[in-house]
Amino acid sequence: MPVAIITGASKGLGRALAAALAERGWDLVLDARTAGVLKETAEELSAYGTRVEALSGDVGDAGHRAGLAAAARGLGGVDLLVNNASALGAEPLVRLEDLTLDGLRHALEVNVVAALGLVQEALPLLRAARAGAVVAVSSDAAAEAYETWGGYGASKAALDQLAAVLGVEEPGLRVWAVDPGDMGTDLYAAAVPDDDDARPTPDSVVPAFLRLLDERPASGRYSAPALLEAR
Repeated sequence: MPVAIITGASKGLGRALAAALAERGWDLVLDARTAGVLKETAEELSAYGTRVEALSGDVGDAGHRAGLAAAARGLGGVDLLVNNASALGAEPLVRLEDLTLDGLRHALEVNVVAALGLVQEALPLLRAARAGAVVAVSSDAAAEAYETWGGYGASKAALDQLAAVLGVEEPGLRVWAVDPGDMGTDLYAAAVPDDDDARPTPDSVVPAFLRLLDERPASGRYSAPALLEAR
């Protein structure tokens, strides 16, 4: 069975994608910071009959990243790495004049440095896979200028560039940076707590990610709404 590592997998998009892959028979290595919620997620997904390894921890910790790769190795390798864990830098979001440099550093550490660190851990296994792929979960804030989204957007723009270069350096893999579009998630609620407008649920955009896995287009940056419209 194919194996996926998914970070930030206890809720939101990470959990929705993990559930879709489990339904397809994928074995999973799941990461999240909150052990209790992650354990519940793993138990629910195990009901599909797949093997699920759940490791709680901080993706910013090198030892934790090595543990995720080791868990995948124990399941047979890595076919897909999804860098989904994200940090805002400030909760709620603030204008750049008020963004602390420590907040920006934290967003960059989680969204960029940790993502690259996990790629480096998983790369030998991805190269050995029949059809290895990396997904970097991006944001429209990486490409558009939205007030208060500067720090987070900058970190996601850096993640996009890392994914683009990785795609060039690793032609045997598929490397996709994916903007999932507007979603109603805990991350968005923490970013803009006063926004009560209804937003699509994370599971509604999962078919876009599955389309990438099914069709394996060239490495590059993709928009989930555009992928869904083109179906």
